[in-house]
Amino acid sequence: MDQRVDNEHPADSPSSPGAQVTAARAKKKPSLGARLRARRGLVVAIVVGSAIAILAILLWWLHARNYESTDDAFIDTRTVQISAQVAAAVVDVPVTDNQSVEAGTELVRLDNRDYIAQRDQAQASVDDFQAQITAQQAKVDQAEKQVAQAQATLTFAQQQAERYERLAQQGSGTVEQAQQYHSNLLQAQASLAAAQANAAATEKQIGVLEAQLESARAQLEQAQTNLSRTIITAPVAGRVTQLTAAKGAYAAVGQTLMMFVPRDVWVTANFKETQLDLMRPGQPVSIEIDAYPDRTFEGHIASIQAGSGTAFSLLPAENATGNYVKIVQRVPVKIVFNKRPDVLLGPGMSVVPTVKVR
Repeated sequence: MDQRVDNEHPADSPSSPGAQVTAARAKKKPSLGARLRARRGLVVAIVVGSAIAILAILLWWLHARNYESTDDAFIDTRTVQISAQVAAAVVDVPVTDNQSVEAGTELVRLDNRDYIAQRDQAQASVDDFQAQITAQQAKVDQAEKQVAQAQATLTFAQQQAERYERLAQQGSGTVEQAQQYHSNLLQAQASLAAAQANAAATEKQIGVLEAQLESARAQLEQAQTNLSRTIITAPVAGRVTQLTAAKGAYAAVGQTLMMFVPRDVWVTANFKETQLDLMRPGQPVSIEIDAYPDRTFEGHIASIQAGSGTAFSLLPAENATGNYVKIVQRVPVKIVFNKRPDVLLGPGMSVVPTVKVR
């Protein structure tokens, strides 16, 4: 009987480690091509997906390079500060907060009684000076007639003096008569000079009165202007905001009664200076407004500011002092709507404009 120790195994036993290594080596390892063929579908999917991704990135880049956009943009307008130009009590405020009004709509009415009295007084002064000028013109006519009368008297006196002077020389008249008529001549000359001086003075008085009339007319115009300022109207179509005027309150000159936002608004977009290379006025702009995410508005570039925003700030940068760090600046670009939007827009509302530069 064949007896074997437990740790002894036949050299060709299939369960021995040597036999397993020999069996593994006996198996032929599959090639790379075989493995690729086995996974052909996955390989094709990866190749096609990569090609599509590269094509999509290329198309996106070719499309995106035609546009410049920024989120540093907002609705802008020139708000109007409505203030009192004359001092008076507020008697009526026919508008309310955020009301939309047309140009010329009454916003505030002030007490006008004092200004009506000033206007009437100025009108009376104008009428008075016009009456004085009319009366003075009559005096001028009278003075001119007196000059004509004095001239006729002088002519007669000259004729008489010459006649009696010849008679005295011929012995047909007395020397006393000649002297008398010569004296009459001198009196006539003096009367004419006095009449002419009176006429000149009377004529000059008209100039004085006319100057006073012009001054009175200026006062009347000022009084009428002040009276018109007791009714404050909307300068343009827009909306009433920050209304502080109240019936019964006293409005001092220059006191702000409300703010007024015109309907004409535009977009101020602060583009980086590196985005301005191809940007020109007139280029089309697509405008997205945060308040209306489902709508897009069309516009165009109206102008580009000649200088960065920091150059016109309250405290502009002093790059010549201290250490200098270059920072890309932003330049305000004005964008106007092609058609007035049919939605409520106010200054400060956020927008995202996209400019087609190619």
